[in-house]
Amino acid sequence: MTDRCVIALDVMGGDHGAAVVIPAALDVLQRSPEVSLILVGDEAMIRNALGEAAASQRIAIRHASEKVEMHEAPSKALRGKKDSSMRVAIDLVKEGAADACVSAGNTGALMAIAKFVLKTIPGIDRPAIIAPVPALKGHTHVLDLGANVDCTAEHLCQFAVMGYELVRALEGKESPSVGLLNIGEEEIKGNEQVKRAAKLIADSHINFIGYVEGNDIYTGDVDIVVTDGFVGNVALKTSEGLAKMILQLIRQSFTRNPLAKLVGLLARPVLQPFRERIDPRHYNGASLVGLRGIVVKSHGNADRIAFAKAIETARQEVEHAVLHRIGERVAEVFAAKESA
Repeated sequence: MTDRCVIALDVMGGDHGAAVVIPAALDVLQRSPEVSLILVGDEAMIRNALGEAAASQRIAIRHASEKVEMHEAPSKALRGKKDSSMRVAIDLVKEGAADACVSAGNTGALMAIAKFVLKTIPGIDRPAIIAPVPALKGHTHVLDLGANVDCTAEHLCQFAVMGYELVRALEGKESPSVGLLNIGEEEIKGNEQVKRAAKLIADSHINFIGYVEGNDIYTGDVDIVVTDGFVGNVALKTSEGLAKMILQLIRQSFTRNPLAKLVGLLARPVLQPFRERIDPRHYNGASLVGLRGIVVKSHGNADRIAFAKAIETARQEVEHAVLHRIGERVAEVFAAKESA
């Protein structure tokens, strides 16, 4: 573990930019005295938004003259905007000036720039996006959540190894369980890609419990669920949409008439913990694992609470040396397969 943590923030990224990033940053600084932040973006705007807080010794500002738009082509952002707030924040990690970076910007651009600048860990072909989703028993980590639409069996195996080590580090579980998402738990189910991935993961010396189905993501009986980015992203967006629908239906039910409002008031002590449990804001912050640097992706529409959670995710990964531990595990598995 480390007691030093410097995090670079892409202030210009996301739907709300500085209006969310800076208040969230100040919240984190107040709660976490070991954290220092580098705010990357339009310097004049950042100083104006910070006010007196700009004088803090735990805040540094790095000017960036460009911004990656939310719907901009990743290739354009990579080649044409070398002074974007996103690129500069990632460069700071590459240079060692920051231990991690957080951005709510364009996911495709963030992945493309991060992979180009930081490169991948030896033994890893492609980075993956991993994040927790709420479950009956705590939460379940799922990857890939959208970085790789088409994956080989080897990619899925690499995702499993990285997810396993990340959860071991962050949650202190000696042997977290890993499941491979499939259309059934039986060995005969699934396509050839999934069947081959299952054999590779089983040979990787991690706690592989076999195939799991979509409903298993939400039971909490498996710690990590591995899938390709297409299915993973659909599952994530479905989860977020379902959570919003449930919260909205509850709100509508308890506001439709005066009696319902009274019942809602009486039920608030029960409903509030439930609302917080499934609130997507409390699970914000997806890690781009497989890179030679810590990069955390915040939801583009994140509010102050959600973006602060993404910063906290980055802080935890730095504190628990996740990058080093994943590198060691991947090297161990890769070496074992090479010698087999």
